[in-house]
Amino acid sequence: MNDKIATPVPAATILLLRDGAQGLEVFMVVRHHQIDFASGALVFPGGKADRQDSDDRVISRLGNYPNASTEQSMLRAAAIREAFEESGILLARRRAGSALVANGDLDRWRAGLNGHTLTLGDMLAEGDLELACDDLAHFSHWITPEFMPKRFDTHFYLARVPVDQVAGHDGHENVDSVWITPRQVIEDANEKRRTVIFPTLSNVVRLAQYGSVAEAFSAAQTATIVPIRPWMEDRADGKYVCIPTDAGFALTEQKASR
Repeated sequence: MNDKIATPVPAATILLLRDGAQGLEVFMVVRHHQIDFASGALVFPGGKADRQDSDDRVISRLGNYPNASTEQSMLRAAAIREAFEESGILLARRRAGSALVANGDLDRWRAGLNGHTLTLGDMLAEGDLELACDDLAHFSHWITPEFMPKRFDTHFYLARVPVDQVAGHDGHENVDSVWITPRQVIEDANEKRRTVIFPTLSNVVRLAQYGSVAEAFSAAQTATIVPIRPWMEDRADGKYVCIPTDAGFALTEQKASR
């Protein structure tokens, strides 16, 4: 038996938001069933931070944001890169301007990143871009429990979707995608129509209390972010995954699937 505790891998996730006819909507993707983490689940675009996210050509091209740090710079770059790879939404602007990018290069850049023929630094240099890190709002921070064989130290961010960009899944890691209200995600999870893992669902429940993108951003920008470290509890009716009740989340426990 291997009792060694895995080191959490830095990761970043983006909740891409827009105001829809039924209120606040979030873009989510369905993981491929052969992916080894959260296979088949409805999740936010995101993934592991990569060495390319801390390339000097990347770190020198970040929009200024409050309380900037080396770690946060890497994570915000990773969040924007992962969101672009998985959704096609690029949160970047020309260095000489303020408008977010929307042009014919997006598909080529996305294919290059997904095919590993292009790095994030290459893309930023070619397009003379900077990443819109200042347009992100830090939403939460979750760390996978120590008993898990694969662990992630994941930061969640909010982002507004540019009006002239269209989101869509990549067809490889993700096999479907949807713009959906948080309340619909909760209903679908409760009715077993969709698989939604606990950290995702807990963040969705938190998001559901806001009626608009502006309201969600306003709350996130003034919130205190504390690391959330779930644990398992054995109860008479089974095992439960739990988080602290004072961490700012309404959904603080869920019965674990067998």
